[in-house]
Amino acid sequence: MKKIAILVLLISSGLFAQRPNGQKPNHEKIKALKTAHITDQLDLTSSEAEKFWPVFNEYDKKIMALRKKDRIEFKGKLRNDGIDALTDEEANILIDKILVMKTSELEYRKELVVNLKDVLPPQKIIKLYKAEESFKRMLLDRLKERREKKD
Repeated sequence: MKKIAILVLLISSGLFAQRPNGQKPNHEKIKALKTAHITDQLDLTSSEAEKFWPVFNEYDKKIMALRKKDRIEFKGKLRNDGIDALTDEEANILIDKILVMKTSELEYRKELVVNLKDVLPPQKIIKLYKAEESFKRMLLDRLKERREKKD
């Protein structure tokens, strides 16, 4: 299982690195990288993976939909010039919307953990959190490297 995860990671990272014409990263490629990374970090058995991925993918789908909705809703308002142009009433409405979004994210996370307790041992649930954080760090590092190469 580990060899497959590493193979998927290597292939996906090669695809990810070869974006033509400076296009934005392909969501499917990032998802493949994330899947390989999590599989490797959690060291899932076949039976665990079979039960884990449907639960995790449902969670991920909810989070992505929430973030997409919020990106559309907050577009431009969270940039510095957008913030300065807000009235106090608009700013308070925006604060409330951000808190609702963060609360929803937390509720989705709680639901994920409850559902995973029937699928994985507690140690692997904690490893999942660490794996997600390390994956974010890896993506940010790659983004930073690319920006430095452009400069």
